[in-house]
Amino acid sequence: MALSVPGYSPSFKRPPETLRLRRKRARSRGAPSRPEPAPRRAALEAGLPLRPFPAAAAGRGGGPAAAPRNPFARLDNRPRAAAEPPEEPARGQQEAPGPVSVSTPHVSSSESDILSSGSTELPVDWSIKTRLLFTSSQPFTWADHLKAQEEAQGVVQHCRATEVTLPPSIQSLVYWLHPAFPWLPLFPRIGADRKMAGKASPWSADEALQDILMSDWSVSFTSLYNLLKTKLCPYFYVCTYQFTILFRAAGLAGNDVITALISPTTRGLREAMKNEGIEFSLPLIKENGQEKKASRTSLGHEEEQAMSDEDEEESFSWLEEMGVQDKIKKPDILSIRLRKEKHEVQMDHRPESVVLVKGMNTFTLLNFLINCKSLIATSGPQAGLPPTLLSPIAFRGATMQMLKARSVNVKTQALSGYKDQFSLEITGPVMPHSLHSVTMLLKSSQSGSFSAGLYTHEPTAVFNICPPVTEVQDKETVHEELANCGLHPKTLDQLSQTPVLGKSSLRHVKMSDYIYNWRS
Repeated sequence: MALSVPGYSPSFKRPPETLRLRRKRARSRGAPSRPEPAPRRAALEAGLPLRPFPAAAAGRGGGPAAAPRNPFARLDNRPRAAAEPPEEPARGQQEAPGPVSVSTPHVSSSESDILSSGSTELPVDWSIKTRLLFTSSQPFTWADHLKAQEEAQGVVQHCRATEVTLPPSIQSLVYWLHPAFPWLPLFPRIGADRKMAGKASPWSADEALQDILMSDWSVSFTSLYNLLKTKLCPYFYVCTYQFTILFRAAGLAGNDVITALISPTTRGLREAMKNEGIEFSLPLIKENGQEKKASRTSLGHEEEQAMSDEDEEESFSWLEEMGVQDKIKKPDILSIRLRKEKHEVQMDHRPESVVLVKGMNTFTLLNFLINCKSLIATSGPQAGLPPTLLSPIAFRGATMQMLKARSVNVKTQALSGYKDQFSLEITGPVMPHSLHSVTMLLKSSQSGSFSAGLYTHEPTAVFNICPPVTEVQDKETVHEELANCGLHPKTLDQLSQTPVLGKSSLRHVKMSDYIYNWRS
């Protein structure tokens, strides 16, 4: 019967819905449009995204009723007060490059990076870089294939620690390594098990071969420390499968004595150093406004423990005075000790666990590392392999290596078509002297205009902390004492500065008109 009705449609609306729709259309046609409030108009002119303004509830109560606030709406969508127009031009300038965005309290890690103002020199960066990527509008001609005579001349000048004239890239890219196995990547060592898996390691199951490798490594390590002590070596790194150590000569980083930074560390390592009588401090752990001394001699440690036990007994004496000592369960000595050591365990393997050793204690640290059994992995791909020694100068048993440099020319789109964009990639253990030498070289070869992305070996970023300095040496004195360390005078001048980067490191560098801008 419904099919015989003309104009019948199965999707008809019910009468109440039809009436409701007619009333809504009549209100929208007859009701005059409300003017926008002044704060809302100001917000719309500023380009802020706002929710649609609710329609007035005319005819339902005689007056406009405010729409309920959506509890899930962002607070930043609220209309701005009229007192904020002075900030609108600045906000408009920030939004000009891209779509409109509203600032929120949450700041991403990239936005919280430290930006620098223009400077003619970069801050000293003691972290080890694994990769450098430079881009410029001019070609990197010095990175092309070297002639045999130029390479031989550069190698001889570098080994003799004389200023390099031709080619300038040799001094920037050369470093010294021990041990050296061409088929094994010996840096970085932390987290390198996957890269070393499946590689030949004949010493892993041969204890006699392990003893030979460790004996040879001990000779090279001692040679490096002696060079450092006599100020013929500015610094060097010891890279193990668990931590990295930076040894610096007296006069560098604002210190007048030899210093050693170890990161990251564990409570077990720190306890072992205490037991060997090595005095050290935790620069990033402070207590009562002063630096907490994390090591003392074994006798001093026992005295401190006895005093702490007496304090614990006195802290419960008030219970006896009240006569409730039997009703309250006192914590045992073990639980109290565990609570005291909880914070020390929590900072293990973190940047806050960095350890600073100064003066003659570095020699005790040398002997401790040579005799430390846990310095070498006992299982896995790195089993039986001695730590890696990295140095800017030659030492006994070292092998000269060069960072890998590769230049690429690409076409990038510009307003007038395509333009040439040149890039230079440097991979390997880039130490502080290499980074400074390369930037000095590019400063002249690229006419003071280039940008660089720096990739840091994260466990070494904390080496940029500023250790406590007792006496600042004069620059002339530092240059005179370290004149034969094999570094360029300008590089030596930079490395003698006090670090300012803290726990961070350089991530991006841009030079324009011979002025540096950097981000960490």
